[in-house]
Amino acid sequence: MRAGYSDATKGIAAVLLACTVWGLSPIYYKAIAHVPPLEVLSHRTLWSLGIFAVVLLAQRRLAGLGALVVSDRFWGIALAALMISVNWFTYIWSIQAGHGVEASLGYYIFPLVAVLIGMLAFGERLSRWQAAAVGLAGVAVVVLTYGLGVAPWLALLLATTFALYGLIKKRLNAGPVVSVTAEVLVLSPLALGYLASQHWGWFGAGAGHFGQDLRTSAMLAFSGVITALPLMYFSYASRRITMASLGLAQYLNPTLQFFCATLVFGEPFSRWHMAAFALIWLAVALYSADLIRQDRARKAVSKVAMSGKTVI
Repeated sequence: MRAGYSDATKGIAAVLLACTVWGLSPIYYKAIAHVPPLEVLSHRTLWSLGIFAVVLLAQRRLAGLGALVVSDRFWGIALAALMISVNWFTYIWSIQAGHGVEASLGYYIFPLVAVLIGMLAFGERLSRWQAAAVGLAGVAVVVLTYGLGVAPWLALLLATTFALYGLIKKRLNAGPVVSVTAEVLVLSPLALGYLASQHWGWFGAGAGHFGQDLRTSAMLAFSGVITALPLMYFSYASRRITMASLGLAQYLNPTLQFFCATLVFGEPFSRWHMAAFALIWLAVALYSADLIRQDRARKAVSKVAMSGKTVI
């Protein structure tokens, strides 16, 4: 980031860049639709591990990674790794199989699923507007299920696994880059084993795509970049802007996914989709308004507290 700009401005630019990369990632996954999702996931795991390891080495934080992996938080790391791997696999499969609209729906509703899980699992209280937003999201799911004759399972799976991932990470009390490096490190033996089985034909004829042609090989390696880069920018932003700004900016991700699915890929968008998304967008508006209200309330309380400390 260039010198001369405020931390808040740099933070906003960083989160917008991160969400733009995430939002446009369907174009990348569609371009390698000839590679099976599990193979893409394995490459994403290994290449991102390499990038994260280099970053931590440059920052002299590799010791923190080792301490986290061998600590009593290992099983939390393993559970987080399971949630994010299921989420990544489901998302890759959704895009390649032509379900990008439903995938975008999943990331629209994930914050609402997260607050609902927080209420059920940890007794957190929902504000009136949050409750209304969750209710609208529920109605949207019912509408889509009725209209299409099947529940939007992909959207629900994406939203639930990502919400659970966030809640697990919250309890790990570890930095985002260190913790995600630990997660892909835990997953790397499985990824290596799967790729070895594909390339060396342990379970039949070899079918690995890496090395078959330059374009595919380069794109598989690039999966590490589109995994690591936005996460690091998002981490940078989270330390410099308010949670309200961070939460609102995240909706750029599913919005771009939605436009990729409908405008770029030409996926069908029926009247039932339209009705469900209208309800979801209204829910997002209510949830976002509540985020802004809470942020202003915190600032007001902080200002009063600071004024009370003034010595006359």
